Amino acid sequence: MAARDSVGTAKFDTEFVPGEFERDGTSGGAARSTGPAAATAEDDLRGPEGSAAAGRAVPQSGTAQAWAALGGDPALLARATRERRPGLLPSALPVQELASAAVTACSLAAAEFSCVRARSALLPPVRVDDGAVATAFRSDRLVRIDGRAPVTFAPLSRFWRTADGWVRTHANYPHHRARLLSALGMPDHGPAEDEAAAGRIATELAGRQARDVEEAVYGEGGVAVAARTPEEWAAHPQRAAVAPAPLVALSRLDGAPTLPLEGPPGPGGLRGLRVLDLTRVLAGPVATRTLALLGADVLRIDAPERPEFLDTHADTDLGKRSTLLDLSSRAGQGVFEELLASAHVVVTGYRPGALDRFGLAPESLMDRRPGLVVGQLSAWGTAGPWQRRRGFDSLVQAATGIGFLEAAGAAGRTDAGTGSADLAPGALPTQALDHGTGYLLAAGLLRALTEQRTGAAGSRLVRLSLARTAHWLMHDLPADPGGAAREASGAVGAAPDDSPWLTTADSPLGRLRYALSPVGFGPADSTGPAAPGSGDGADALDAAHSPRDWARVTGQVGGDPAAWLS
Repeated sequence: MAARDSVGTAKFDTEFVPGEFERDGTSGGAARSTGPAAATAEDDLRGPEGSAAAGRAVPQSGTAQAWAALGGDPALLARATRERRPGLLPSALPVQELASAAVTACSLAAAEFSCVRARSALLPPVRVDDGAVATAFRSDRLVRIDGRAPVTFAPLSRFWRTADGWVRTHANYPHHRARLLSALGMPDHGPAEDEAAAGRIATELAGRQARDVEEAVYGEGGVAVAARTPEEWAAHPQRAAVAPAPLVALSRLDGAPTLPLEGPPGPGGLRGLRVLDLTRVLAGPVATRTLALLGADVLRIDAPERPEFLDTHADTDLGKRSTLLDLSSRAGQGVFEELLASAHVVVTGYRPGALDRFGLAPESLMDRRPGLVVGQLSAWGTAGPWQRRRGFDSLVQAATGIGFLEAAGAAGRTDAGTGSADLAPGALPTQALDHGTGYLLAAGLLRALTEQRTGAAGSRLVRLSLARTAHWLMHDLPADPGGAAREASGAVGAAPDDSPWLTTADSPLGRLRYALSPVGFGPADSTGPAAPGSGDGADALDAAHSPRDWARVTGQVGGDPAAWLS
């Protein structure tokens, strides 16, 4: 049964006053409550146990932590409520807390920007349902094209036993698969033979050291990591670089004037916002998919020789348009410059430095388009010995010790194991690092747009990494009382009912089933008079709620022109 949990309180109106809340010298938006919301928001800052902790140190709730990392005014937490549904994402770690916190923070950031854009004085309420969140965090597994289940991992993307432990490989993309086989000195008979080849690879890896394999595959340009225990990761220099970094790094790089947004804000508040999406699975596309839901014109750009997988595209490119552009050619660069000349946001999802040769370093983009907001996502962060390494959610889980924590939890053990043969690494119930980081990235971009308009102007850079989100999950979030349902019962329960948050539609790809977005704000019934104290009544009413579904379904990969809608 669901339980309603007020992050603050939703029954008192919160007057939104842009520009009064100071964050590192940059104004944001403040709120004044007409009831005792400040006390309940303060309880949330203490954590789910509130003042009942009786002197014990209790972590802040995940939502309060995420909102603080985004530089948000804590008074705005009073407008958020959460419908709790325990046991949906069973894990040894607080995955549901991470998921709901990231979505709530994103929804708050969207509501805040809608207020600023519409010049409204009343912040819309935010209501987040754990069921919708859990469904959306599994959207890549729940998507269907004409009833066909998606392909999530290729045969050579898995854990392998080595002489001294385990190694995790990622070979979904053809070029990563080829580089893995080359690094192992294995013949390449084509993807159709990979199931048969897996046995030969298992034999080969059983005689090798895990970290030797890690280095060999990396040296060949592939993707693999040795599975580490939490203790082994704690001693790694990359962990030392990741841990002190902010969960969301939001910085102002210059004093350029804020780029204007033309026309009415529309439902969600982002109509007229132009976003260039240069990201890959899954975190970056989740972020830009969220901006598309809120009304932005999002143009996804892929290289012609490396288009996105159909199943991933069907799920993560909802609401967007898709085009293919060769940025290594003079013609492709020319088209990109035309797009950049009127863009408001650029989002990249590759390791630091990988796109610099195309002129896509944040500073270079801002030089050519002053006032731009740039979102930059990576696997391992922007410092440390692994900063330029490729990575995916599954590899970050394996390297940071999450795999062994999950395995120990599933086995009912209190330790994370040693990586020996008796404990094969496990995985989170969803690619939570990807999805969680995606919603936080969207929230960071929205907060950057808000700060440009309520405080100091200037180009903004928003940076996140999967490894830092993993650190948040492992060390900072409060325990989710419903998250350990699997361990308490000794078995995985019945599959959750996702039907309330799934929908179907005809698309150019076929009959498409997909998960609805959990991000939203405003009352369920958005009709009625404009909010008191608003500027333009019609515009404020339109922006006081977000759409439940995307305005367009996913089209063909590369099926759209490289141009803005208008």
